[in-house]
Amino acid sequence: MSTVLPTRHPRLSVRDIAARKGGDPIVCITSYSAPMAKLMDEHVDVLLVGDTMGMVLYGLDNTLSVTVDMMVNHGAAVCRGSQKACVIVDMPFGSYQGSPEAAFDAAAHIMAETGCAGVKLEGGCVMAETIEFLVARGIPVMGHVGMTPQSANVFGGFKTQGRSDEGARIVLEDAKAVEGAGAFSMVIEQTIEPVSRRITEEVSIPTIGIGASPACDGQIIVAEDILGIFQDFTPKFVKRYAELGTDVSEAVRTYAEEVRAGKFPGPNHVYGAKKS
Repeated sequence: MSTVLPTRHPRLSVRDIAARKGGDPIVCITSYSAPMAKLMDEHVDVLLVGDTMGMVLYGLDNTLSVTVDMMVNHGAAVCRGSQKACVIVDMPFGSYQGSPEAAFDAAAHIMAETGCAGVKLEGGCVMAETIEFLVARGIPVMGHVGMTPQSANVFGGFKTQGRSDEGARIVLEDAKAVEGAGAFSMVIEQTIEPVSRRITEEVSIPTIGIGASPACDGQIIVAEDILGIFQDFTPKFVKRYAELGTDVSEAVRTYAEEVRAGKFPGPNHVYGAKKS
């Protein structure tokens, strides 16, 4: 008897994403676990294993304490939980800034251990040499310009970028440096709309906005933000599509009440119970 295997669609590749410049909007979302990746996979184009996991999952104050091992563990889980989306993994703070060679070692380790399609790193002109070094050695890179969270201490906090003429010039130069270095796409974060729009018009690779512009070639958001799970604060650019945090709290409250009242478990939830 022959066995019919389920149809398995090929994953979207970085080339597929790069080819979407000026075309259908690219849908991106963060993912940190296999179950969440499985739920979101069929609806999105890119699953980003973001270093935001440090704040969202681990309760850290920022992303600076996230390690390569953490990114590898969560990246591998997301790859196992998904089949269709292009999976990109963030390079954490300190893993790539030291030298292009150090960046390659970290990126190669991340890709080999997770099976992801590429890595994302923050920075424009200052990271162009590193991006070029990685791409030349077979590491696809998604860039990240504008407000770069790993550099928040330099900015004096999570400040919107591009407000002044000089600020706009810096972000635009950073974006063009990332493009010129060979990145296949770039995130533009928390940068004023006219500057984000201009970058999108002037670079040849897809731009993926978060707090940027509807004119970007795609959008990305932290899943726990739009689902109402992460409730410590809500950035201006977040739209709530659900309030699962409230649902979780209510479900656990009801469970606790039933355990304390002796209502759970009932006969249907244990093995070999006599039917009354």
